Amino acid sequence: MARPAPLSVLPLTNVLRSLMTTTVSSSPLLLPPSLAMMSILANTSTAVLNPDKNAILRFFLKKTFYAQFCAGENPLEVRRTIESLKTIGLSGVILGYAKEVVLTEAQMKDLASCNTGAAADDCVRTEITPWANGTMETVRLASPGDFVALKFTGAGRQALYVLSQRLEPSEALSSAIDSICQLAAARGVRLLFDAEQQALQPGIDDWSIEYMRKYNTGVNAVVYGTYQAYLKSTPSTISRHLAAAREGGFTLGVKLVRGAYLGSDPRHLIHDTKADTDAAYDGISEALLRGQWSAGLEPPPSKPGEAAAFPSVNLVVATHNRESVVKARKILSETNTGVDVAFAQLQGMADEISCELVTTAADKTPRAYKYLVWGSTGECMKYLLRRAHENKDAVQRTRAGRDAMRVELFRRLKSLFGLSM
Repeated sequence: MARPAPLSVLPLTNVLRSLMTTTVSSSPLLLPPSLAMMSILANTSTAVLNPDKNAILRFFLKKTFYAQFCAGENPLEVRRTIESLKTIGLSGVILGYAKEVVLTEAQMKDLASCNTGAAADDCVRTEITPWANGTMETVRLASPGDFVALKFTGAGRQALYVLSQRLEPSEALSSAIDSICQLAAARGVRLLFDAEQQALQPGIDDWSIEYMRKYNTGVNAVVYGTYQAYLKSTPSTISRHLAAAREGGFTLGVKLVRGAYLGSDPRHLIHDTKADTDAAYDGISEALLRGQWSAGLEPPPSKPGEAAAFPSVNLVVATHNRESVVKARKILSETNTGVDVAFAQLQGMADEISCELVTTAADKTPRAYKYLVWGSTGECMKYLLRRAHENKDAVQRTRAGRDAMRVELFRRLKSLFGLSM
C-alpha cells in the first residue's frame, strides 16, 4: 500500500494558511512592506498599533501569522495546539515563552549598575522574577518528553551583564535557573538553552556545561546546549564539552543548528560559504550519531594505546534542510550507538519535512518535534518578526515550502472530484 502524501496529515486550514504566509514571504513585492509593518508593530509604543490593545488588529494577526507560528495566548489554547500537533503524529513540541524584557537605551548603557543596591532589587522584581515565573509556567504546560526553550537574555539586565563578562549567574538568577531545572527534571521535560549573539555565547556555553554537569546525571539529558554549525569554532567547543562530559560522567545534550545571527555575529567567525556550513553541520551530526571523533571533534588526551571513549550524547537535529535530515536518518538506520535523537523544525515552517518524518517512520523513530512560542499576540510580535526575517534570508527554502503547499492543495482538489491522486 502506498504511503500517504506527507502533507495529507495537516488540516486544510493549516495548508491554506501556510500557502498564504509562504506566498507573502517568497514574494519580492509583498515581503518588504510586510516586514516594515511587522517591525512597526513589534516595536510600537502607540496603543492603536499594539495588538494587545487594538482588538481589530489582534483579530487579524491572531488568525494569520500568529496562528501559523505560535501556540496560544493562555494555557487552554497552548494545550489545544500541542494536542493538535501530537494528533497528526508529531512526538511533541519545543515550547518557548515569548515575553521579552524591553530595555531603554539608558539601561543598556549602564548594565554594570544592575548588580548592586536598588537597581539589583529592581532587576529581580521586574525582570528575573517574571521571566522565571513565565518559564516555570511553560515547563508546566509541556508534557513528559517535550522540550522547553530557555532564553537567558529574557531575564533582563543582570543576565546580559554577567553573560557578557563570562561571570557566574547572580544569586537571584542562579536560584531561578535551578528552580526551572528541578521542575523540568521532576516533570520529565527537557530544557534547551538557546544560543545568542557571540558577545554573549561564550558565557552561555559556560552556563550550559555547568548545568549539564549538575542535572544530566542519567542517560537522558535534562539540559541541552545549542551549537551553531556556521561558527568555525563549533567543533572545538563541542570537543571541549564532550571531554567534560566524559571526565564528569554526565550526558551531553546537544541541539545542533546551522546558526541564527548571520546579520549580527562578526563575519570572520562564520564559515565563508553556505556549502562550508552545510558540510560542518552534516559532519558534526554524523560524528555525534555514530559516536566517533571526526569532523573536527578532537578526543581528549588518553593513555598510550588507549582509545578515548565517546561520552553519552542526546542530540536534537534542528534543521529545515531536507538533505541533512535524510543523511541523519540514513546514519540512524545503519548504526545502533544508543544516541537519543530528536528532529525539530519551527512551527509554521518546513512542514513538508516534519510531515515526511511523521508519515515515513516505521516506528517511533525518528521522533519529530515542532518549536513554537506562547504568549499574547503583542508579546509574540518580536518572535514573529524574527521568523519573517528568517524567511527573507532563506527565500529558496520558503519557495520550496510554498510549492509543496500548492501541490498538496491541488492533490486534495483532485481527490475531492474523484480524480487520480
